[in-house]
Amino acid sequence: MIPVIKKAWLYTFCLFLLTFGCTSINSSNRENTPNKQTSAPSGITISNAERTNELRDRIEQISHAAQGRVGVTATVLETAQSVTLNGNQQFPMQSVYKFPIAMAVLAQVDQGKLKLDQKIRVETSDVLQGSRILDEKSQGMEFSLAELLKYMVSESDGTSCNVLLRLVGEPRIVTEYLRSLGINDIVVANTEKELAQDPAVKYRNYATPDATVVLLRAFHEGKGLSKSSQALLLQLMTQTTTGSKRIKGLLPDGAVVAHKTGTSSTVNGVTAATNDVGLVTLPNRQHMAIAVFVSDSPANGAIREEVIAKVTKVAWDEWSK
Repeated sequence: MIPVIKKAWLYTFCLFLLTFGCTSINSSNRENTPNKQTSAPSGITISNAERTNELRDRIEQISHAAQGRVGVTATVLETAQSVTLNGNQQFPMQSVYKFPIAMAVLAQVDQGKLKLDQKIRVETSDVLQGSRILDEKSQGMEFSLAELLKYMVSESDGTSCNVLLRLVGEPRIVTEYLRSLGINDIVVANTEKELAQDPAVKYRNYATPDATVVLLRAFHEGKGLSKSSQALLLQLMTQTTTGSKRIKGLLPDGAVVAHKTGTSSTVNGVTAATNDVGLVTLPNRQHMAIAVFVSDSPANGAIREEVIAKVTKVAWDEWSK
């Protein structure tokens, strides 16, 4: 009986050793077998940083056609994807400054200091060259504040801008309003009349592309304005009649763009400012805030506008994927 028990015990022990050894070998083989998901060759997936660098390189290549200074900042507001070229440099705004002026005017409406339906008399002495509301031979007329806002923003009328600046107090009030929103690199220092009289003055009224996009984000998020004022200004910027070949130039028909342009005169063959800034609704319903400033450029108007259009289009293509 005892020999039988010993044989059974020996058989069990051998079976245990055999089973343990096979398990160890299989486990070792599994550990040494490459994982197809984790050991794929590196470089197949392009990182966000690499894509951003490639986008910036394309924008820089496009900018060379202007033969001047080009500043660009673009951001997808919902995802924080961003690209910038000379984003911290100062550029003359020209009529882009009507965007923060409009915000400051509407802020005073929200505060009860002004009313959209109040009547404001515009005199012949207020008229600037190229005025959309009066010419120098016209008699003075009354306009509502809402009408002047539309002329200033949607049609970039300088006469309306001057009248509204006088209404809020002075240009400095607009800059102080921007500071209250935390915007430090945009300065409104002069009236439209002063800009027209001295070419050097335009450089005192500057913005960086970075700060402009921060302002566009603040506007989009409703900071500094009531919902009704935000909606009104967004509508006026969407109805902009100027600069159709800039931000909107190469975008698909029907693309929703709320923007404000700015253009200086050309002196001795050089144009100080050809600009466009705004909010673009992407196909996925996200929003791109973009600011493109072309400064001190000897290129003709078509080329300067094409630079802005191409910059916008490559950002649109990248972030619409």
